[in-house]
Amino acid sequence: MGGRDLEAGGSWLAANRNGRFATVTNIRLAEIRRGPRSRGDLVREFVAGDVSASVYLQELSAHVNDYAPFNLVVADRDGAWCLESPGARITALTPGVHLVSNGPLDAPWPKMQRLRALFADALARGADDAALLDLLRDRATPPDAELPDTGFGLDKERFLAPIFVQSVLYGTRASTLAWRDDAGRIGLRERSYDVAGRTTGDVVV
Repeated sequence: MGGRDLEAGGSWLAANRNGRFATVTNIRLAEIRRGPRSRGDLVREFVAGDVSASVYLQELSAHVNDYAPFNLVVADRDGAWCLESPGARITALTPGVHLVSNGPLDAPWPKMQRLRALFADALARGADDAALLDLLRDRATPPDAELPDTGFGLDKERFLAPIFVQSVLYGTRASTLAWRDDAGRIGLRERSYDVAGRTTGDVVV
């Protein structure tokens, strides 16, 4: 279960009823770099396969240059791991909250720290899946002094600073929540948005 990239056929986040799930992000770079293969293939191949999460990333780490730069999180019943393609760095994700965006794992970007705090508060309040998805619609922008410098200039950093990015040409088009409980059951909920940031669909699986 998961979204499908209509251009290349892969996915950005998907889950299997056997407990496997994966998600991929791009890496924010001033110079666009493409690879011969789509990053979405990584999500689809892992979720549909049977190789353990740790072995999958170990094998993939030797071929990261076949793809545009990415962060890939994969998980099975034995645990969860993240592969950051720059440097082919594999990290076992310890119990707790981790944030994966368009930079290094758990990077201290303002929007990531804000989402961490919002998520912790939501869990403490016993928020349901709809309320958790609402966190991804946050459009708060931090002061300029707190913005990261990723090589795009101040105007672009301001534009990319909110959790929810909205514009006609580039922005948030879908937000997805996937979960797995202690019994191994999984669920997925995805909202889609138009260029004005209005909800156009809400699918629960």
